[in-house]
Amino acid sequence: MNDLARSSTFTPDQVTPEKLEAFWMPFTSNRQFKALPRLLARAEGMNYYTPDGHEVLDATAGLWCVNAGHCRKPIVEAIAQAAGTLDFAPTFQMGHPMAFELADRLVELAGKPFSHVFFCNSGSEAVDSALKIALAYHRVRGEAQRTRLIGRERGYHGVGFGGISVGGMSANRKMYSASLIPGVDHLPHTWNPKEMAFSRGQPAWGEHLADELERICTLHDPSTIAAVIVEPVAGSAGVLVPPKGYLEKLRAITQKHGILLIFDEVITGFGRLGKPFGWQRFGVTPDLYTTAKGINSGTVPMGAVFAREGLYEAFMQGSTMPVEFTHGYTYSAHPLACAASLATLDLYAEEGLLERVASLEKVWEDALHSLKGAAHVTDIRNIGLMGAIELAPREGAAGARGFETHCKAFFDEGMLVRFTGDILALSPPLIVSEAQIERIAATLRRVLAQVA
Repeated sequence: MNDLARSSTFTPDQVTPEKLEAFWMPFTSNRQFKALPRLLARAEGMNYYTPDGHEVLDATAGLWCVNAGHCRKPIVEAIAQAAGTLDFAPTFQMGHPMAFELADRLVELAGKPFSHVFFCNSGSEAVDSALKIALAYHRVRGEAQRTRLIGRERGYHGVGFGGISVGGMSANRKMYSASLIPGVDHLPHTWNPKEMAFSRGQPAWGEHLADELERICTLHDPSTIAAVIVEPVAGSAGVLVPPKGYLEKLRAITQKHGILLIFDEVITGFGRLGKPFGWQRFGVTPDLYTTAKGINSGTVPMGAVFAREGLYEAFMQGSTMPVEFTHGYTYSAHPLACAASLATLDLYAEEGLLERVASLEKVWEDALHSLKGAAHVTDIRNIGLMGAIELAPREGAAGARGFETHCKAFFDEGMLVRFTGDILALSPPLIVSEAQIERIAATLRRVLAQVA
């Protein structure tokens, strides 16, 4: 048997430093992981399983993405059928039926005023695609001077150069700061512990923070600004929930100045907030919004940008080039990704998963806020089926508590959580039961007490 034909099953006795060395892991402390590996071998429903069969409750939906739960049979079967029927088809000057079917289904799910979908392969690609659509849209309309982009502090918009430029997470920008795209400014973030600590849902304080956009417009001249991009709920920064009225005010200011508003819904899309999309939950309609992750429950890499009516038409009427928008990816609308997404949409509809969070949100909120007063807890935030537990940092070692202790401690206790600095972030699959929510809270309480 040659090397390529070897089994891919990794048994516990094979977990050696040599076996782990070749994979340069993303967003990982490689030295720490390879000294103390945490391997996931299979998954089903709400759980992962380690190579030795240890059950790990998934309290983060993988990476905010496995909304329908793990290894759901209808999705698995759709992927397998597609792989045996149409393994790949180009979408440059060609097409395949599932791409058009999926676009129709997604536009129907979004409803008016969204009329077109542009496919890509990840949230990072969706953000860069949306930024390019915004810049090109103004150009084909004769406003080529609109080149400036506005992001927000602590925002996360993926890892492309466009995404980290408009993003506001300093650790992600540090190594590349000299090479980020020019003409970008940032709104202040929206979290204020003095005014907002232990808020349930949207904080009452903070609407006025959106007025900073008017200051930025005055500073740069609004006629030079192409787009503002924000997450409706800042997920990767630790579930920063928008203050009441904040998103509404951003929308009013952008409309006043002819600026496109982009929502990054890579996390909030597909049921995480109790509606198909976050903008529907907040009642604030952007011009463009990005999705990925939950689009097919994380099974095959895929992303999409939704565009409101009028944007696509501007390219069809205003572009002088045969190819109206010179952008795309080899794997845009890949057949397997489309098949997975169509099956996922069917599953969402059959089980009511895109609306299910509305009935769970109060249970989730009460469970999380029951941890107020637990060791190290300085704040608790929640909305939809998203939550964050903020911990007091160790003196002189910000981030060490989450990184060094809680990652392994929770894994050993049979639960997967996400941490960012000293913030524990939670976003279970939409199939989570009330009993499992109570188990998540109990495990959080137990581990926090153990490491006190």
